[in-house]
Amino acid sequence: MKYTLSALAFAALATSAQAGSLSDPIIEAPIIIEEASSSSSGTVTVALLALLLALPVLTD
Repeated sequence: MKYTLSALAFAALATSAQAGSLSDPIIEAPIIIEEASSSSSGTVTVALLALLLALPVLTD
């Protein structure tokens, strides 16, 4: 009788221990694709700066 009672208690504890997990659920983030905007203002700025720096050399 003692073995049966202890076996039932162990079985009840063993099944409740496997009911869930302590680890956090894995949630995948949605993929966001951002389109690149092309702008030519950067190249114009560099060209004007180069011209401004070269101006004293060219006028000398």
